[in-house]
Amino acid sequence: MAVSAVELIVKKRDKHELSNQEIQWLIENYTTGQITDEQMSSMAMAILLNGMSRDEVRFLTQAMIESGETMNFSGLDKPTADKHSTGGVGDKITLPLAPLVASYGVAVPQLSGRGLGHTGGTLDKFEAIPGWQASLSNQQIFDQLKTVGAVVCAAGDGLAPADKKLYALRDVTGTVEATPLIASSIMSKKIAEGTKALVLDVKVGSGAFMKDLEQADKLANTLVEIGRDSSVATSAFLTDMSTPLGKKIGNALEVEESLEVLAGGGPADVVELTVEIAREMLKLAGVEADPSENLKNGKAMDKWVEMVAAQGGDAHAPLDKAKHSESVVAETDGYLNIDALGVGMASWRLGAGREKQGAEVQNAAGVVLNKTQGEWVSKGELICELFTDAEQKIEGATMDIAQAVEIGEKIERKPIILKEMR
Repeated sequence: MAVSAVELIVKKRDKHELSNQEIQWLIENYTTGQITDEQMSSMAMAILLNGMSRDEVRFLTQAMIESGETMNFSGLDKPTADKHSTGGVGDKITLPLAPLVASYGVAVPQLSGRGLGHTGGTLDKFEAIPGWQASLSNQQIFDQLKTVGAVVCAAGDGLAPADKKLYALRDVTGTVEATPLIASSIMSKKIAEGTKALVLDVKVGSGAFMKDLEQADKLANTLVEIGRDSSVATSAFLTDMSTPLGKKIGNALEVEESLEVLAGGGPADVVELTVEIAREMLKLAGVEADPSENLKNGKAMDKWVEMVAAQGGDAHAPLDKAKHSESVVAETDGYLNIDALGVGMASWRLGAGREKQGAEVQNAAGVVLNKTQGEWVSKGELICELFTDAEQKIEGATMDIAQAVEIGEKIERKPIILKEMR
C-alpha cells in the first residue's frame, strides 16, 4: 500500500478516520520494526487526543490479533467462557471463579498477567502456591481444558505480539489512558485466546485504573462492542473499587481468602462478585445454574485442587508466612472509611508488588483488614495488620495506611456491582 507512517499520523492528528487497510499496514509494519517507536508514539498520542470510531477500534483489534498466533478450542466437547478484570486492590476473583465455572462443565481458558504497582497480578497469587507453574504450551492448555476444565496461565509470546510492543510504548509516553488502545489491548488477547464467551469486570474508584463512572462506562461499552463485532458473546460489569475487595490484600493472603470462599465462607463482597460473574459466564455459555450451590457443596473446591495439581501445585501445602508484622489500631471512636488506593500502596510497599517488570515479589507480604468500610471502631481497636519479610518496609506502609483510613461519620459502602451491560 502506497502510504507512509507520517501520512497516517497527520490523518489521525487532523481527526480523520483510518481505513482497515491503513490500520493493518500500521500494525504490521510497527510489529516488524519498519515503523519506529517515535512514530508510533505520535500515533498513540493522536489516538488519545482524538479517539477512534467503532470501526477503527474493531480494525485495530483485528490487526493486533493477526500480528501473532491464535488459539482454537473448537475441538473441546464443552463450551468456553472467560473473564477479564481491569484490576484492583484485593481483586482475587479469578481464583475461586475459574474452578467454580469449570465445576459446571464449562471450560475456562484464563490467560493472566503479573502485577505492576498497587494492583496485584493473578499469576503472582497463584505462584504463592508451592510448585505451581504459570508457563504452559498451547497443547498443554488445550489438554488441561479437556481433562480438568480450567486453566490459569501466562499468555505466550506468540499471542498478539503487536499489543505487547505497543503496551510497553504507551507506558512510557503518557498514552496508557487512551480508551481505544486499552480496549483493543484487552480484547486482542482475549479474542486470540479463542474463548466464545467473555465477561468483563471493569473496576471503578480510587483503587482502579478508571477513577470515575463515566470513564469506566465508556471503556466497558467499547469492550462489549468489540466482543460482539468479533462474534464473542460479551457482557460487562462495572464494579466498585473505592474500597478494597475482601479483607486480605497480598499474594498468599489472597489465596487464603479464596480458599475460604471455595469452602463456602469468605467475605460477602468477594462471594457476591464471584457468584454473579460466574452466573453470567455460565449463562453466556448456555448453562442455567445457581453458582452458589457448588461453593456450598464442595464441587468448586474439588475442581480447585484438580486445577492446581495439573500445573504442578500442591493445594494442600502450607503457604508462606511473613517474618514481620505490625498492628494498626484506631486512634479515636467512629465509623471507618478505607480508601482502596492507600491500602494497595501499603501492600505494594510491603513487598506484595514490584517496582519494575521482572522484579521478585514476596509471597507473604500484604495487609489483612480487621474492619471494613462503614464499620464502627472504638479507640484502640485493631483496624488492620501489616505483613512483610523486610522489616524496614513497615514504616512507609504504615504511613500509607494512615492516609487510607479515616474515622468519622458513617459512609455506607457502595454496591459491589454498579452497572451491568449485556
